[in-house]
Amino acid sequence: MQRQEALLDRAVDAANLGVSAAGDLSVWALFMNASLVVKLVMLGLLLCSIMVWAIIIDKFVTIRRINRAASGFEDRFWSGGSLDDLYESDGAKPVSPMAAVFGAAMGEWRRSARIPGVDLVRGGVKERVDRAIGITITREMDRLRRWVIFLATVGPVAPFVGLFGTVWGIMHSFSSIAAEHNTNLSVVAPGISEALFATAIGLLTAIPAYVAYNVISNSMDLFEDRLEGFGTEFAAILSRQSEERV
Repeated sequence: MQRQEALLDRAVDAANLGVSAAGDLSVWALFMNASLVVKLVMLGLLLCSIMVWAIIIDKFVTIRRINRAASGFEDRFWSGGSLDDLYESDGAKPVSPMAAVFGAAMGEWRRSARIPGVDLVRGGVKERVDRAIGITITREMDRLRRWVIFLATVGPVAPFVGLFGTVWGIMHSFSSIAAEHNTNLSVVAPGISEALFATAIGLLTAIPAYVAYNVISNSMDLFEDRLEGFGTEFAAILSRQSEERV
């Protein structure tokens, strides 16, 4: 009789403990009550989320800045002023990608023009200018796209990492249930909630990364097209000036 009463008291205590734990579903409680592996998964996803938002903010600020700088440079370029003066003010020490493209092309053209006896039309100057423009665009876009690949990696991977934490947490919960021989929902619910919290963090990390990657990549592609368009127009201008000098 005493043994039955003791077992009953243990069952009641376990049920009360489960109800208490189930009632506290705050973020901190879900984290603290999780197993060590699930905690590590949550911390890793949280760190990735911080990095994702840092990259998103940085890239959006950068895209806005370079487009504004490109618009200002194009206004100065098409204002009808001297290309040599523009090179001295913007191209020699460029602070924006479009100014860097202009500076690379203009610098190559000026170096070729100073070589005695060089035919600016048939001396391969156009090819060197085109190559300088292409290399500069590639270099500038590589610099602008730095860390964007991190968004492309986190987007599809984070949900699976969170799912791994969930599966591990559920396995840990079932092990505890088997050890206590108690299948009461109030006992099962806290462990399941802690496990599912890992998946929620994974989704909250992946969704912004995936959306931002698509938006940033599209903006970068549009800006690259803008640089290539400017480079083509400027190369044509230099080609006409070369023909006029002959």
